[in-house]
Amino acid sequence: MNTMPIPGTTPANKGIQTKGSLYLVPAPLDFGCDDLQDIQSCMPLGTIQGAASLQHWICENAKSTRAYLKRIAHIVPLCVSVQEMSLVELPREVHKKGDHNGNFDARPLLQPALAGHNLGLISEAGMPAVADPGSSVVRAAHAAGIPVVPLVGPSSLLLALAASGLNGQNFAFTGYLPQDIQERAKRLQALELLAQRSGQTQLWIETPYRNQAVFDHALQCLKPETRLCIAHGLTLPSMQIQQASIAQWRKNRPTLPPKLPAVFALGV
Repeated sequence: MNTMPIPGTTPANKGIQTKGSLYLVPAPLDFGCDDLQDIQSCMPLGTIQGAASLQHWICENAKSTRAYLKRIAHIVPLCVSVQEMSLVELPREVHKKGDHNGNFDARPLLQPALAGHNLGLISEAGMPAVADPGSSVVRAAHAAGIPVVPLVGPSSLLLALAASGLNGQNFAFTGYLPQDIQERAKRLQALELLAQRSGQTQLWIETPYRNQAVFDHALQCLKPETRLCIAHGLTLPSMQIQQASIAQWRKNRPTLPPKLPAVFALGV
């Protein structure tokens, strides 16, 4: 049986050159928030131990990754000091436009794994490659025959969907809505029509400081019977998850926290 190596272990046939594995390492959802949570409240010990055993990293941001590793070190000793970690950032262009379209060549980033070292992929919050950069790295790993191992941790999209009361059997993540008001209105109405025709829940995210504007615009554009869920501060002490019809939201319009990331879910 071909089993995947576990971080920190040495293969029995250590005299033979073997490839390392690419570990997808989740991070807490408190990035950029005022109060940092206890990571043991949202991530299992196995994931924390796996992260602590990795020396080579591909990351969205080196500074936030070092801060995360220091939090890990308070629970489990790191395999080497943070200063000795090898951290390679994904290009800035990947952050802005994403890397799911195959335009970015991630193969050079996988050299540690090709040389036999386990390699971690991490974004600033949540699961890398899901509503975050990293899919190009995963795709390149598969092409190179490098085992890909997702570790367990928080995903804001799944948490929001499960708590929304909307259709969890058929759903889609649509990314960010357009910033242009007219284009955003068209997009909201198209998502609403899709939800009505198929029953498919539509999820999107927004930059925290635009959450209120997007929410207010949705109340203007959508039909009274359409249901909308807003989940912000997920896994944090300040977490709030509310779902109601557009008609109900219009009667009781809340003010959303300007610094907390939110997930929106639209359905019928």
